[in-house]
Amino acid sequence: MNALMKVIALGLLLPAGVATVSAQQDYFSNLPAGSAPQEVGKRLAEHFIPTPHQGNGTIFYGEVGTWYGALTFARLTKDEALRTELIKKFEPLMPGGAEASRIPVRHHVDDSIFGIVPIEIGMQTKDAKYLDYGKSWADRQWENPQPDGLSAETRYWIDDMYMLTILQLQAYRATGDKKYLDRDALEMVSYLDKLQQPNGLFFHAPDVPFFWGRGDGWIAAGMAEILRDLPENHPQRARIMKGYKLMMAALLKYQGKDGMWRQLIDHDEAWPEASSSAMFTFGMITGVKHGWLDGPTYGPAARKAWIAVTGYIDQNGDTTSVCEGTNKLNSLDYYLARKRRTGDFHGQAPILWSASELLR
Repeated sequence: MNALMKVIALGLLLPAGVATVSAQQDYFSNLPAGSAPQEVGKRLAEHFIPTPHQGNGTIFYGEVGTWYGALTFARLTKDEALRTELIKKFEPLMPGGAEASRIPVRHHVDDSIFGIVPIEIGMQTKDAKYLDYGKSWADRQWENPQPDGLSAETRYWIDDMYMLTILQLQAYRATGDKKYLDRDALEMVSYLDKLQQPNGLFFHAPDVPFFWGRGDGWIAAGMAEILRDLPENHPQRARIMKGYKLMMAALLKYQGKDGMWRQLIDHDEAWPEASSSAMFTFGMITGVKHGWLDGPTYGPAARKAWIAVTGYIDQNGDTTSVCEGTNKLNSLDYYLARKRRTGDFHGQAPILWSASELLR
């Protein structure tokens, strides 16, 4: 048997997916200096610990996403010291803690996502006080569901396709209770049916016909997260996968030569934006590594995107060119005029998610 035949024979004997996974991982090896996921994740996670809370009120969802990303990174790298510091930072935000006044209170997706952090801490530490507290947020979100079974927090802004679904997904991951996963899938499909456009992208809301970068980024991240856990035989999986692949094909079309995506995805005059680009990076890396996306087509794009977004981290460990917080408005000028921020947690979070996905 010649060498080629041996390779073919060995390939045929491998368990399904092994050779494919190996080939996919090659897209993310031999990365340039400064863009190794271990290095980037460690830098951002450690920088997060001493960084003050952003805003003058309660903890906002961008900080929650960064905390979740840092905790995930600590788990994947088995960095006990980092995890300890991240938990220590959260302790004052438990009920009765020194910073309890910062605990969000509204029955709103932007506030309820807070629950993903104690759930993650509880899953990692096996401490019931964190698990129970985090799960209470997921249960609260469905206390008074709509007649169609959706959460009362449903509002059909594209941001919700991450912020609402990640809480129910975390509750499922922690408990194994299928009701959380079914809620999650039902919500995701409802948003897909309502907001995805024929080109694969999403309007910010039904009455705002603009493809705002970070809004679409939340969707890409949300679908990637749920598809990681949704069983192959789940009745909603095919619909979500269809929406995900349609979106990824559109993003491939609009990716810039520099690897980035713009503040308004389909407007060349808009500036390259870091938070949306990092979210799309996470979504694309996840698809390539799981084999949902064609490796030769999407692997180079995902690699290019990761290298590009890591270039937006400055010497202080802050992410630059992050779009400021954005309400919805039916005005092109409004979106094009959004300001660039440095160090905004909206940008830190998805780079940590991407680093973690590269390490899975």
